[in-house]
Amino acid sequence: GLFFRGIFGTPAGFAEIFVKACPLILTGLGCAVAYRTGFFNIGAEGQFYVGAMATTMVALNWTAVPGIPRIILSLVIGFLAGGVWALIAAVCKAKFNISEIIVTIMLNYIAINFLGYAVRSFLMDPEGNVPQSAKIDKAVQLGTLIRATRFHAGILIAVACVFVVWFFLDKTTMGYELRAVGLNKRGSACNGISVMKNIVLSAFLSGGLSAVAGGIEVLATQKKLLEGISANCGYTAVLIALVAFNHPIGVLIVAVLYSAMQVGASSMQRQMGIPSSIVNILIGVVVVLILARERSEE
Repeated sequence: GLFFRGIFGTPAGFAEIFVKACPLILTGLGCAVAYRTGFFNIGAEGQFYVGAMATTMVALNWTAVPGIPRIILSLVIGFLAGGVWALIAAVCKAKFNISEIIVTIMLNYIAINFLGYAVRSFLMDPEGNVPQSAKIDKAVQLGTLIRATRFHAGILIAVACVFVVWFFLDKTTMGYELRAVGLNKRGSACNGISVMKNIVLSAFLSGGLSAVAGGIEVLATQKKLLEGISANCGYTAVLIALVAFNHPIGVLIVAVLYSAMQVGASSMQRQMGIPSSIVNILIGVVVVLILARERSEE
């Protein structure tokens, strides 16, 4: 009862589901796009941080650009920064056959620690002594859509990205080539599809989507850059993509359900002392069962 009351009991609690789901949707999408081409991107966490830093720099420094155009520009620059960051692993895999799993994990540590350096130096609020950036101007913030809740416009951007990615992967020639490379690289190459080009493209899109999640978190939720801003959603995104079988619509559904479980579990923990980590245990069990099923089919 407390679990469902935490989810549906108040408008603010229900809206919180979508606030938590927003970064998971985008990072989960990023992982799904990469996995569909056989590029195992474990670097969504680092790409999230890179996008958050790039978005913050544009939002704080490009003051000559007015509100909405600066929001768009901030997110676009964040997308490009995250995409380029993911390209490092893609080039290492395509050119030198270096495992993208290892490279993306190592890049996570670099991005996370560089953000820690940034908020203590060139991005630190000059009027404070806490390792965080100055607050984003109100004109550049993504506003809330429902009064007395944290339901913000970034959630609509995330949902729009789901349908754009679904259309791209399932309804376009480029999307078909990406999926073909993921299913059979040698067969794709024999039919004139560039394996390297598609791996690089999927990595760029994957990194860019994860970076947009970081940008939205800065502009809509935190309204400043600080350490630990992702709350490990980049790692959770790997689980979201696996449970959703790398399908964009599935990512949306799984991310919302996972966030609902988090909100409900937090209510149980506050009122009855039941650890909210039970959610992660359940998700872990589901992922193990999915992997076991795939292994048995092989």
